[in-house]
Amino acid sequence: MELRFFEIYRNGEYLRLLLEGAGVSAGLTVAGGIAGFILATLLAAVRYWRVPVLRQAATGYVEFIRNTPLIVQMFFVAFGLPMLLGYRWPFWGHALLALSLNFSAYFAEILRSGFVSVAKGQIEAARALGMRRFLIFRRIVFPQAAATMYPSLNSQFVFLFLTTGVMAEIGVRDLTYAGLYIDSRSFRSFEVFFTLTVIYVLMAIGFKSVLKLMHDRLFRWRAASR
Repeated sequence: MELRFFEIYRNGEYLRLLLEGAGVSAGLTVAGGIAGFILATLLAAVRYWRVPVLRQAATGYVEFIRNTPLIVQMFFVAFGLPMLLGYRWPFWGHALLALSLNFSAYFAEILRSGFVSVAKGQIEAARALGMRRFLIFRRIVFPQAAATMYPSLNSQFVFLFLTTGVMAEIGVRDLTYAGLYIDSRSFRSFEVFFTLTVIYVLMAIGFKSVLKLMHDRLFRWRAASR
C-alpha cells in the first residue's frame, strides 16, 4: 500500500480544517469541563451534606448520566430538548450543554468520594469553633477533597476529551468532523485517521501538561504541609 500523507499536509484547505477542528474540540472540552466542574461541585455538596429531596434528585441525575452513552445524550440535547422546549441553538451550543452535563456527573462522583475522605475530626473541630456549614465546606472540606482527587479529575477530563469526537454526529465541526470531511474528499482513510490519532495524542498530552502545571500552582500548600 502506498502512503500519501502529502495529499493532506500540502493541501491548505485540509490543514485549515484540521486546525479549526482541533480548536473547536479543545474549546468545547475546556468550556464543558469548567461548567461541568461547577455543577459537579454543587451536586457533590448536596449529596455529601444529605440535603433532603435534592440529595435523591442529584443521585438520580448522576446515575442517569453515567449509565447512558455520550452519543445518546448528544442526540437528546441536540434534537430532543429543542422539540420539547421549543428553542433552537447552534450545534456547538448543544454540544457544550451535553458535554457540561456529562462532565458534571463523572466529576460529581469523584468529588463526593473526596469529600467523604476528609477526616470527620476536622469537621467536628470546626463545628466546635462555631464555623457554619458553608464555611466548613469552603475552607476545610473542598480544598482537601480537590487536592486529593485532582489526579482522578485530570484522568477523567482527558478521557472525556477523547470521547468528544461524537460531536461530529450532530454537525459540530470538530477535529473528527474535519477528518471525516477530508477522508470523503481524498479517499486516503489510513493517512487521515492516522493523522487524527497523532493530533488527539498530542492534544491529550498537552492537556495533561497544563493540568500538571495547574496542580503545582494550586496545591503548593499541600506539598508544604507534608
